[in-house]
Amino acid sequence: MVNIWASSLAAAENLEITEIQLSNLRERGILKPGIHWKSSPYGQKKPWNPQALYNIKMCRKEINNFYLEENDNIAA
Repeated sequence: MVNIWASSLAAAENLEITEIQLSNLRERGILKPGIHWKSSPYGQKKPWNPQALYNIKMCRKEINNFYLEENDNIAA
């Protein structure tokens, strides 16, 4: 079975964005929990701010849709 979940560093590199941009998309609700990201199942020192794991394929689709819609609004 292939693991579809990647660390924020691996996801950001694969998506060609920064980890901060990835985190901002998550915090703004563009990337949805359970679909685009999930909390890491590994032990955390800060349970109130768990490390996120990302589904790169689903994130790429959503990011492409988000920026396409954003550019459509600008061009109008």
